[in-house]
Amino acid sequence: MDWPLRCGIFMAPFHPNGQNPTLALERDLQLVEHLDRLGFHEAWIGEHHSAGFEIIASPEVFIAAAAERTKHIRLGTGVVSLPYHHPFMTAQRIVQLDHMTRGRVMLGVGPGALPSDAFMLGIDPADQRARMEEALEVILRLLRTDEPVTHEGEWFTLRDARLHLRPYTHPHPEVAVAAMVSPSGPRAAGKYGCSLLSIGATQRAGIDLLGQAWQVMEERSAEFGNVADRRDWRLVTMMHLAETREQAYAEVQHGLGDYARYFREVAALPIFPDHPADQLADQLNASGAAVIGTPDDAIALVQHLIEESDGGFGTLLLQAHEWADPRATRRSYELFAQHVLPRFDPHVASTTASMEWVMANRPEHMGAAMNAIGAAIQQHAAEKAAR
Repeated sequence: MDWPLRCGIFMAPFHPNGQNPTLALERDLQLVEHLDRLGFHEAWIGEHHSAGFEIIASPEVFIAAAAERTKHIRLGTGVVSLPYHHPFMTAQRIVQLDHMTRGRVMLGVGPGALPSDAFMLGIDPADQRARMEEALEVILRLLRTDEPVTHEGEWFTLRDARLHLRPYTHPHPEVAVAAMVSPSGPRAAGKYGCSLLSIGATQRAGIDLLGQAWQVMEERSAEFGNVADRRDWRLVTMMHLAETREQAYAEVQHGLGDYARYFREVAALPIFPDHPADQLADQLNASGAAVIGTPDDAIALVQHLIEESDGGFGTLLLQAHEWADPRATRRSYELFAQHVLPRFDPHVASTTASMEWVMANRPEHMGAAMNAIGAAIQQHAAEKAAR
């Protein structure tokens, strides 16, 4: 890629049952602060309402708190489950955050991940994707025009609705559509001129379909008069890094088992067999679904994703988790920022080129410097003798 890779996190968050939830939420905020200092570009915050594991119910409330603790990092909803909200209210909240964060907020949208959330709200999961697209279309009309919006839908109504507060960002905050394996995400993103957020990028099917997902994105964008830019494409993966692979394997004994059990028995993502954590680490590494190892292992995965995407992407989002204890988790992000990200930034080569140029021309430069020193010594001696 001829552009620098950007990085961020995708925070559900994941906290095993039995922990103090107040302290867990505080750790989440502290992690975003840490990433802001490390130079991470983005943090996307999830929305869930059941199962007690992904405990943020309002990404907007979390973002408001995180914005007060950070300076640079952009903060996105990852994602707002649009079928659960009246679209007018979603647009209002995002515009308010756009002002409060001075343009650092992003709106990520999706249909909703946990069937149990939809069940409690009386929503048929078969209706969620259609409702998401209907709500997205209305939200974008509210953001993109001053004209009143009237819409009579099956599950919401607007009558001469308009936002009384226009966005801080011109023309409006970035809007991204979440995608797993099906083409519904890139189809909606392309149709409405939004960014694409590929959450299942490193699941086996996700890797195989990366190139096809972007092809759908480009085709749909062209069909509706939009331009798809790979630099706005985000891929989500999982990592835990340490100085050695053995150390990384030892550290994930802390929480990988709880995480796997949640996806195996609650979230119904069939990628985690019932094995001890060290065997799970082997499986994740072998499948390419994650990296549990060193920065070199992470570099290899990122390069593989670039190749599979058939042209590159803009941002790699690391799924936030607590496979390791907080200290080791923070260290993992430090290793990524220090050793992985620079390998995919063409601008970093300038420092190496500068050193090589100085080394190649050192005899000439040092000779000139020594001559200048000698001349200064002679001038001083001559002035002293003249007195």
